[in-house]
Amino acid sequence: MPKRGLISGLVVLGVSVAAVSVLSVGIGSRFIPPADVIGALITPGTGFADNVVWELRIPRTAAGLLVGAALGLAGAVMQGLTRNPIADPGILGVHAGAAFGVVAAVYGFGLTHFHAYVLFAFAGAALVSGAVWLIGSRGRDGAGPVRLALAGAAVSAFVGSATSLVLFADSTAFDEFRFWSVGSLAAVKGGLLPAVAPFLLAGALLAFGLTRGLNMLAMGGDLARSLGQRVGLVRAGAALAVVLLSGTAVAAVGPIGFIGLTVPHVARALAGPDYRWVLPYSALLGPLVLLAADLAGRVVAIPSEVQAGAITAAIGAPIFIWFVRRRAVHAL
Repeated sequence: MPKRGLISGLVVLGVSVAAVSVLSVGIGSRFIPPADVIGALITPGTGFADNVVWELRIPRTAAGLLVGAALGLAGAVMQGLTRNPIADPGILGVHAGAAFGVVAAVYGFGLTHFHAYVLFAFAGAALVSGAVWLIGSRGRDGAGPVRLALAGAAVSAFVGSATSLVLFADSTAFDEFRFWSVGSLAAVKGGLLPAVAPFLLAGALLAFGLTRGLNMLAMGGDLARSLGQRVGLVRAGAALAVVLLSGTAVAAVGPIGFIGLTVPHVARALAGPDYRWVLPYSALLGPLVLLAADLAGRVVAIPSEVQAGAITAAIGAPIFIWFVRRRAVHAL
């Protein structure tokens, strides 16, 4: 696709993200007249509409933007790192580590507040991902795609078993974990965003700095080395970017599936295989999908809500199956 077309696509996606963000602020399970929403935005006060807009909907929308972009970028980087079209950040043990961190916080330290155990979730994701990387990088060939996948599967299974043992032994940990594990933007408050934003920004900057290396890796490790690329350094940087992006996102809102798996395929279908364009497209498609899913979850079961994680699974699975049937998913 010509460069002008690629830029136009980014502009269209940016406008779409802006539009769904406006809808996310204005629409919810509790109906508030549009005039009241606009008034709350222009002249904030202490009324019901003001509290809902500023305390609930704006932090929720901002979290959808940050987390959606992080998951889209993490999925694209993960698939480039492993050259595996069905890889998502969970292959590095991010989800298993974050889940164990939440359970450890509740069971070991008695922390039952969302903002209290989010740091434990991130720490668990980072530690387990680090263990996967160390195990997968042992040997003369280093951290190849197959080694990382096998190490991730083994370590995730072990950590998942430990998590299950704790959950069966402690009902309080189980009650807290089951709400977090669905994946939802509903519990996000404004104070959480400044805490997670630096990690997400660092991960995004690192990911965008690796575009040339990811393009080289797509040609194979041996060819990349012959062209002067430091393959080990690129793989380590990519793994760190995935942990920062996906680990922080999962810690903040719980595991939300299919965005990291499906969004990169849509991005490649729109922009081609060049990671200089795949990453920006993924960074915009992620929040577009997540906010649309969250918005749908607010209105499909009024006055209740359906968690965003359930909606993304319902949307993402058919899209991914469609890509597979069209043979759009192939070895990277």
